[in-house]
Amino acid sequence: MSLRSVCVFCGSRPGRNPAHLRAAEATGRMLARQGWRLVFGAGDVGLMGEVAKAAGAAGAPMLGVIPVHLLGRERGDRDRSAMVVTEDMHERKKVMFMNSDAVVVLPGGAGSLDEFFEVLTWAQIGLHAKPILLLDVDGYWQPLLRLIDHVIAEGFADEGLKRQFRMVPDVAGLETALAAALA
Repeated sequence: MSLRSVCVFCGSRPGRNPAHLRAAEATGRMLARQGWRLVFGAGDVGLMGEVAKAAGAAGAPMLGVIPVHLLGRERGDRDRSAMVVTEDMHERKKVMFMNSDAVVVLPGGAGSLDEFFEVLTWAQIGLHAKPILLLDVDGYWQPLLRLIDHVIAEGFADEGLKRQFRMVPDVAGLETALAAALA
C-alpha cells in the first residue's frame, strides 16, 4: 500500500483551552504512530506548530505548504520532509488537499473555517469523497454543528450535508475513524 497522507487544518494560534494544545500534540504523535504523512500549513505557530512538532519528533513524514507572504511569519527552521511554497492562501489549500487522502480539522479560527467549508463544499458538489473529520475537543465545534443545522432548517442545504463530514470527540476516536477510512 502507498503512503497515506492526512491534511490537518487548524489554528495558527494556540487558543485559550490547553486541551486543544494537548489534542494537537496527540494528533501529531498518532499520525506518526500510524505511519501517515502529515500535510499541513508549514507553520511553526499555534496548534499547527504543535501538530508538526509532535509528528516530526515521532518520525512522521511531513509535507508543509505555505504561501510566500507567510514565510517570515509562520515558519521556523525545523527540518521538513518536503516544503511547497505557494503564491497565495487559495493555492495553499488546494495543494494541501490534493496531496492528502483525508482531511482533519482541529480547533481554529477564520482560516480553519474557510478551509473546512471549502472542502465541505467540494464534497457537497461531488468533487471528492475524501473523509472530512472535525476533532471536537471539549465541544469546540458544537456551535458550528448548530449553524449547519440552522442552514438545513432554513432550506439552504439538505440533511445530506451532515453526511459529508464526521465529528469525533477525541484523538482516539480520530485515529479509529481515520484507520477505517484509509484502510
